[in-house]
This record gives sequence, C-alpha cells and structure tokens, in this order.
Amino acid sequence: MVSSVLNRDVKQFGKKFMFDSNEETCWNSDQGDPQWVTLEFPQSVKVSDLKVQFQGGFSSKTCRLEGRPKDGDFGVISQFYPEDNNSLQRFPIQEAPAVDKVKIVFENSADFFGRIIIYSLDVLGEKAS
Repeated sequence: MVSSVLNRDVKQFGKKFMFDSNEETCWNSDQGDPQWVTLEFPQSVKVSDLKVQFQGGFSSKTCRLEGRPKDGDFGVISQFYPEDNNSLQRFPIQEAPAVDKVKIVFENSADFFGRIIIYSLDVLGEKAS
C-alpha cells in the first residue's frame, strides 16, 4: 500500500513501478507530508537493509522504518536520512525485530509540495526463526 499516487494515475505512477526493475518507471506520490509505503510479508522477517532510489528534488530528508509483528502495533525500527539525488542509496538496519509488515514513512519531502518519487525500493533481510 502507498499513501497516495499523483492524480490517482496508477497506470502511470502506481506502486508497482518501485519493484519492476525498470529505470524509466516510478511511483510518484501526490502532494503532502508525510508519504509512506507499507509492505506485508507472508511470514516474519528481520530487515537488514533498505535500498531506495529517489528522483533528485523529490526525495525525503528524514525517513522512518516502522515494523509490526503479526498481532502487534507498528513501532519504530530505524531512522535514516537520504541524500537528495538520483543514486541508489543503501541504509543498513541494525538489530531489527521480527516483523510481518513494514512501513517506510517519508517524513518531509525535498519538494515544496511534499511529493516523493521513487524509481526503486528493495527491502532486504532474512526469515525470522
């Protein structure tokens, strides 16, 4: 799930484009802070890394990774601070708890209108035992 899609145009800017490995497609949020992405896993995982590629000028200055166990509430796992550029950025996550769902919150966009543009998003980790 995502917080919003620019002009509700999911065919051109939908969430699937963060995961399609195509450099020419992207998720483009609508206006307003914060924006977010939620991912649900078929079983519990421990997140070890986040990889994200923003469009420069449409990144987030401050981001928060939250996680939720199957029968619990979301809690903050980590804060991270992307650079405002077009490069693929990696954020190691230390000692993450086992979660079934993660939420990446983009707290404050570099864009005046609060839009976020993501070309690529990868959440890496391992199955929790």
